[in-house]
Amino acid sequence: MRVAVYPGSFDPLTNGHLDIIRRGTLLFDRLLVAVLENEGKSPLFTVAERMELITRCTHDLPAVEVHSFSGLLVDFMQRVDASVVVRGIRAVSDYEYELQMALMNRELHPGVETIFMLPAVEYTYVSSRLVKEVFRLGGDVARLVPPLVLDSLKARLPVTAGC
Repeated sequence: MRVAVYPGSFDPLTNGHLDIIRRGTLLFDRLLVAVLENEGKSPLFTVAERMELITRCTHDLPAVEVHSFSGLLVDFMQRVDASVVVRGIRAVSDYEYELQMALMNRELHPGVETIFMLPAVEYTYVSSRLVKEVFRLGGDVARLVPPLVLDSLKARLPVTAGC
């Protein structure tokens, strides 16, 4: 059985993330979406809330499982018997960072491989950070996140109108 892990903060889940998840399920028997427990980043949504949003937005994808983890990704992968990391890359700057992470993961656990996936063209500029920033400033992010996430953003974040 081919098991892959798609790790990230997913704060919030975007349509770019969903694009990678959907296409990842075509490549692997099981795709574990692993939400990083990193409260040092001051996330908008709790780990449990992010896991719930991902679970609800991927309910139609039986190969997807949602987990959380802290510590080293390779330790989590050993616990769930996965050997492949899936990472989305939007730009050269993403590649440089992700290459370092992939090589470190390989150093820590030589059996771990990393697969880089490009998002659909319409999501190449989308990041969770930008979605939150644009939303806070009153911009329309409806095309960038699933409707459920948009509703959660509306419930959580006050919109501050510009000058």
